[in-house]
Amino acid sequence: MYEVAVIEDPAAAEASLDPMRSQLLAELVEPGSATSLAAKVGLARQKVNYHLRTLERHGLVELVEERRKGNVTERVMQATAASFVISPIALASVQPDPGRSPDRLSARWLLALAAQLVRDVGTLITGATKAQKRVATFAIEGEVRFASAADRAAFAEELATCVTSLVSKYHDETAEGGRDHRLIVAVHPAVKKER
Repeated sequence: MYEVAVIEDPAAAEASLDPMRSQLLAELVEPGSATSLAAKVGLARQKVNYHLRTLERHGLVELVEERRKGNVTERVMQATAASFVISPIALASVQPDPGRSPDRLSARWLLALAAQLVRDVGTLITGATKAQKRVATFAIEGEVRFASAADRAAFAEELATCVTSLVSKYHDETAEGGRDHRLIVAVHPAVKKER
């Protein structure tokens, strides 16, 4: 089971967004059968089986074991990932495009960049999974507390200068066999997590 998987297919996205199927996916972080899940979610076993087959058809759950119980074969399923992210590719005709109105101070442009990041990294993960390879990535995440809006603006300006300097130092347009890498640096107000 993967820690996180990307859903690119619109039909799989639709299947995962059904409240009951979403609950089943959450329950199936640990293997379970339609019978064991029926008691947990308050549905008849047959209805749970219907939802499980839909999730299985879209690759969101997989068979991990079959058990014979009398005349019945019980199928034990598990989610293919502990969590899922729906790629903007699933909404291809309305996915955000940061190229439409680039504005480094706009929250909506940042959201479009984040959507592009999900789409691109999701595509890389999907391709790497099929090729049974890993994707070389790097990320930094943290928090900074600013005393004032002026400090935040000064920080953003200094960060932009540092990043521009690093990019100038290492970018080689003529590198034969080189590979382009995308760089996104973002600063936004932290969202307080509810307890």
